Amino acid sequence: MTTDASESQARKKFALSPLNRRRLHNFKKNKRGFWSLWIFLFLFIISLFAEFIANDKPLLISFDGGYYFPIFQSYPETAFGGDFPTEADYRDPFVQDLIEKQGGWVLWPPIHYSYQTINLDPPTPAPSPPSLENWLGTDDQSRDVMARLIYGFRISVLFGLTLTIFSSIVGVAAGAVQGYFGGWLDLLFQRFIEIWTSIPQLYLIIIIAAVITPNFWILLFILLLFSWVALVGVVRAEFLRARNFEYVVAARAMGVGNTKIMIRHLLPNALVATLTFMPFILNGSITTLTSLDFLGFGLPPGSPSLGEMLRQGKDNLQAPWLGITAFMSIAVMLSLLVFVGEAVRDAFDPRKN
Repeated sequence: MTTDASESQARKKFALSPLNRRRLHNFKKNKRGFWSLWIFLFLFIISLFAEFIANDKPLLISFDGGYYFPIFQSYPETAFGGDFPTEADYRDPFVQDLIEKQGGWVLWPPIHYSYQTINLDPPTPAPSPPSLENWLGTDDQSRDVMARLIYGFRISVLFGLTLTIFSSIVGVAAGAVQGYFGGWLDLLFQRFIEIWTSIPQLYLIIIIAAVITPNFWILLFILLLFSWVALVGVVRAEFLRARNFEYVVAARAMGVGNTKIMIRHLLPNALVATLTFMPFILNGSITTLTSLDFLGFGLPPGSPSLGEMLRQGKDNLQAPWLGITAFMSIAVMLSLLVFVGEAVRDAFDPRKN
């Protein structure tokens, strides 16, 4: 009996409230957004394992009775009977012959190229068109477009998710403080936001790029300095509206601290607007990174980037597969996120709950 009671309590603890069940039902009713979420998650999860899909190193090598995992560890050429102590080039026919002479075998990923691997023997001068060797062709540096697309998709989504999460945390905290305390604090903070948002973001990135080479974290920090204001307005309005509700006044009269009131009583209401805006903020974050890479002020040269692929398509109009691949990948990704955002907005629409 005790076990049954504890299991029942655990189920009640993790069960959705009637309101959240209706929200989930409304989200599922939007078929376009529901299936867009699953498609986007499928593509993103696949991109997380990009090293196992597109790599110039084998997944597994059987050689002389032993097994080697080049994807996880570097092995010198001498480990396979070669002459050089440097890391083996597994695409070199000489190294492949050394392995085969000992009765070994090599298990390759589906695409034998990483994002920075150069095809030294393309069928035509770079950029070369799609072929069985390079499924989406190569760019003007003879790098495999399919491999760069997979790695570029991953870094774009990870950058967008990271920027969205951090900017949401900062924006929600700032909006909560403004809306809850109000008065001079709210007035001064609003004037600060007006001045802060008037700073030209692109010019600042250009100046910094002229001094240092931007990388993932430097770009993330710079864009975070400006992107956090996106949620301040909606969160501030929610806290201003709810700070004088009866249950908040009662909690304050009972001696509950301001921080506890803000987190426990007011924040759940503000999270509705936050969750509604987050897919669109993610969309904007990915678009910003793509734009900076297209202009040459984004990730370091050579990094897998959808914006850099777009620039390659612009610079090589005689190779239409470059522009078409970049455009279609960005269009599909952003469309999926917009559809998901619309479904989330409908799910939290109070008129439908």
